[in-house]
Amino acid sequence: MRDLAVRTFTSASPVDAPPVLLVHGFCSDGTTDWVDTGIAEALTAAGRTVVVPDLPGHGRSPAPTTPAEATAPAIATDLVAALDRAGISSFDAAGYSLGSRIVWELPAAAPGRVERTVLGGLSPVEPFSAVDVEALHAAVRDGAEPADPFTGMIAGMIGNFGDRAPGLALCVEGLRSTPFSGGAWKAETLPVFVVGDNDELTRGISGLAEEIGKAELVTVPGAHHEVLGGARFRDAVVHALSR
Repeated sequence: MRDLAVRTFTSASPVDAPPVLLVHGFCSDGTTDWVDTGIAEALTAAGRTVVVPDLPGHGRSPAPTTPAEATAPAIATDLVAALDRAGISSFDAAGYSLGSRIVWELPAAAPGRVERTVLGGLSPVEPFSAVDVEALHAAVRDGAEPADPFTGMIAGMIGNFGDRAPGLALCVEGLRSTPFSGGAWKAETLPVFVVGDNDELTRGISGLAEEIGKAELVTVPGAHHEVLGGARFRDAVVHALSR
């Protein structure tokens, strides 16, 4: 278990509702996805306490030292430990992309504690399953160009993070070892799915929403990389988590 860097934002006019955990996407951080986009501010304006962590290897959090530390269940456990340290019992949660993959694990990591959730930009299949992990590590370590274009794209993304790249490659390996496969939703309240109308990564998510019990699916403008910064996504998150 690794201590994650966490920022907490409180409201000047708090309401009677649990804190909101906001979980960012791959090769990003909590500030970029949730603070800079105005989502954390919108939630605090609505009276909520907001908890914004950086995932392992991202932002100000330490990198994993083994792939086992970066599986989806392990990261969810780290997030719950961060909430425990803050004295938070029940909570709402919203994630985007990889963040939604991790939020999916939270009801199992914190039974009975997860209330409302928003799963933004969630892929119904595991994108990292297509990564050639050995080629990815070689690209990070030696600069070797992967033969597989998708692995090359991931290598290029994490290569932009300099000395943090090896830790991000371990994240990919760990997440790949625990691929997302859907299944039953383990919290009492169904999640709200929010996807961009031009987001190819989320194609097929309506089937998952139906499968787990006719969960609400909200479509907002934008491609995968555009949704987070849009007012419609921000409003959808605030609305879905409101009491």
